[in-house]
Amino acid sequence: MGAGTVGSAAVLRIGEAAEQAGVSCRTLRYYEELGLVVPAGHSAGGARRYTDADVARLQRIRELQELLGFDLGEIRTIMRSEDQLAALRSEYQAGGDVARRKEILAEAMQINARLRAMVKAKRDRLDAMLEDLGARAKRNRVRARDLEAEEAGRPAS
Repeated sequence: MGAGTVGSAAVLRIGEAAEQAGVSCRTLRYYEELGLVVPAGHSAGGARRYTDADVARLQRIRELQELLGFDLGEIRTIMRSEDQLAALRSEYQAGGDVARRKEILAEAMQINARLRAMVKAKRDRLDAMLEDLGARAKRNRVRARDLEAEEAGRPAS
């Protein structure tokens, strides 16, 4: 199983983390090179160690890539934005004066608006593609009816 702890969290070796996240060790290392994932720690020998939170982050990256079709550059932007939102949430929950909490909320709303715009742009591109595929399917159905009519010796529509 895991190979120790980081703080109080159980840790996984790279192969275990990769397997749980459904990626290869090579992919996990590549994500690290891109700054998408940072191991929670390293063993005395320098081997990477990952927590359950790291595995959840890897799964989020894969979801953004596979389900939503974002490229790694877009994913980096999304992950950084989500990290900023988490930091803002922690600061807000820690209290502070009303003016600072208002600033935090304003900043969080701006980040959220940028993320929503990214997702909407992706959805708009997908909707356009879906519409194009529907139009092609309709043209093909018309052509198929025309061929059936031609084969039967009837005039085409």
